Amino acid sequence: MKGLTIDQLEVGQKASFTKTVTEADVYNYAGVSGDFNPAHMNEEYAKNTAFKTRIAHGMLSAGFISAVLGTKLPGPGTIYLNQDLKFTKPVHFGDTITATISVEELIKEKNRAILKTVCTNQDGDVVVEGTAKVMPPK
Repeated sequence: MKGLTIDQLEVGQKASFTKTVTEADVYNYAGVSGDFNPAHMNEEYAKNTAFKTRIAHGMLSAGFISAVLGTKLPGPGTIYLNQDLKFTKPVHFGDTITATISVEELIKEKNRAILKTVCTNQDGDVVVEGTAKVMPPK
């Protein structure tokens, strides 16, 4: 398996990954990351937050961006160099999140791609947005 090389990428090219976030996903993420913030884990605690219920970890949705980069665009062999993120809305259990990557800029002489990264929920609301810099496979 090999992803797209810099010469196979084009500005405007897109790929996406969609997943419905479950309670199990949140618990598994907490176990792997060590982030047991009660805003994610404890419904009684979460009732007193701005969101009034538990929410998924922001980085769980950001992980869906990584899924696109490593499996679709550019794909296998891609090296993730940099990512900026803005978390714009909470992700609730049961939300269906789509991570979409689009090629914004190619720096062929350095084998780098600048990508727009956006996660939306089932209503089309942006929940995470940012920019990634990657090194596509050679």
